[in-house]
This record gives sequence, structure tokens and C-alpha cells, in this order.
Amino acid sequence: MKKGIHPEYRDVVFMDTTTGFKFVSGSTKSAKETVEWEDGNEYPLIRVEISSDSHPFYTGRQKFAQADGRIDRFNKKYKLED
Repeated sequence: MKKGIHPEYRDVVFMDTTTGFKFVSGSTKSAKETVEWEDGNEYPLIRVEISSDSHPFYTGRQKFAQADGRIDRFNKKYKLED
């Protein structure tokens, strides 16, 4: 790899602003805020709007807008019964 052209890769704390859930991951993203982690080290803090802690797919609160099949919708539309 060429030297001097790659961003610095380091551990960063990501915080879900919806739930307050925090986790450490590697990233090249920079941040102005820092936070002290459980291990006593200080890491850059990056706030995210959604994570696996608040995403409907992972939490099980997913809404199914189109749960009916095509035949069921057709029968409802034309008021046909089985």
C-alpha cells in the first residue's frame, strides 16, 4: 500500500441516539467528541440515528404493510368469498 494516502483506522464508539446503546468498532471516521469506554480508554464518539438496538428488523417490531397475498386482496376488492 502507498504510504500517506489512507485515512487512519482506529477504534471508535458508536452511540445510538434513539436508545443510548453504545458499541466499539473500527472506523476511519473522525469525531470531535470523545467518550471514556468501560476499559478506561478514551475513544472518539460518533452518534448514529439507528443501530441494531433500535432498528425494527432486529427488534421484532417490524410492521408488514402488505401481509395479504394477491388472491386475498383480489377477493377483498371484489368482495368474493371462498
